[in-house]
Amino acid sequence: MPFAQLYIAEGRTDEQKKQLIQKVTQAFVEALGTKPESVWITVQDVRKEQWGIGGKTLAERS
Repeated sequence: MPFAQLYIAEGRTDEQKKQLIQKVTQAFVEALGTKPESVWITVQDVRKEQWGIGGKTLAERS
């Protein structure tokens, strides 16, 4: 059973997350030949103040 943990910056809609889950599931199906119902995915929203790139938070970079 494939399991994917996805971390994304906060601010995406539930519909965007739903589409992400569908497309990642389809990628597993195509790449591994697995059944969609065996693919597990979690999506974690990360606050922009808690995500850093290049010494700055995403909140500072926006």
